[in-house]
Amino acid sequence: MVRQRKKIAIFGFGLTGRLAALALYHEHQLDIYETGKISGEQSAGFVAAAMLAPLAESVLCEEDLAQMGLEAMPMWQRIIEQLDHPVFFQQAGSLVVAHQQDRGDLVSFRRRLKALNGIQPEFVDSRIADIEPELAGRFHQGIFLPCEGQLDNRAFYVASYQQVKDSVRFFEKSADAVSTQEYDYVIDCRGLGAKTTLDGLRGVRGEVVRLHAPEVTLHRPVRLMHPRYPIYIAPKPNHEFVVGATEIESQSNKPMTLRSAMELLSSAYTVHSGFAEAEIVDMRAGLRPSLPDNRPLVEKRGNRIMINGLYRHGYLLAPKVVETALSHIH
Repeated sequence: MVRQRKKIAIFGFGLTGRLAALALYHEHQLDIYETGKISGEQSAGFVAAAMLAPLAESVLCEEDLAQMGLEAMPMWQRIIEQLDHPVFFQQAGSLVVAHQQDRGDLVSFRRRLKALNGIQPEFVDSRIADIEPELAGRFHQGIFLPCEGQLDNRAFYVASYQQVKDSVRFFEKSADAVSTQEYDYVIDCRGLGAKTTLDGLRGVRGEVVRLHAPEVTLHRPVRLMHPRYPIYIAPKPNHEFVVGATEIESQSNKPMTLRSAMELLSSAYTVHSGFAEAEIVDMRAGLRPSLPDNRPLVEKRGNRIMINGLYRHGYLLAPKVVETALSHIH
């Protein structure tokens, strides 16, 4: 049965706006409203490392959210396979390591991991050399998380725009100036742009560094136990690495602070000395839209469907959250 073609507006063309557009552009008439750059540089999804880490994140979130993240992994693979432009996607697990003085943090991390579909994290010592050969001798203790992955978020932003650009209309216009009554549905994906609409919506600041390090080869994301927060290094194509991410309760979108830059860069160097000669490609700070319970929100208000509050779990949960939101379209 062919669904009736609807007239739909999408407010915001960040991560969830792009996923919604990809899901809808074939069957419906889409208008996309974005007051920032269509490239999405202003959005949290552009700044992020795009790690897909349901096990690691289960330490910090409820089990149902971690389970959602696990279910979203094959969804990401299908989404990327349907794009005309290539996007790096990987599901080769991730490795959590710690220096000797932080072994207690590693043990605590392992204890707090939630069981997901019987997937068993593996304590590793000598096997680190098999998993990440260039870390052999640098670390003697770690945890391998077998189901985890990542994608290249910036390539996804480019590919998703290219996929839909000839089939949708783009408007540089504030959502507040749009008459929603002319649409069958409005998908509100504005993130922090919806602060006047959603009580309690706040920004949680995150900062990342992107490096070009030809002397470093890592095959999967590596997390380093850190006294203040776990540091991750996510390898992207062509020897680029995203190092992040701080988590600061702040509404400031100013450039990265010296303290954060020093912590991230020095941590990367302690993981692999080859980062000493790395070129700094980019340093960015972004605000993750978050609600008081740090859980994602899908809410239907008349013909408006709100998607917001993905917090630090954007790429992990976005396909499932968007799928739930679009189930309201009939």
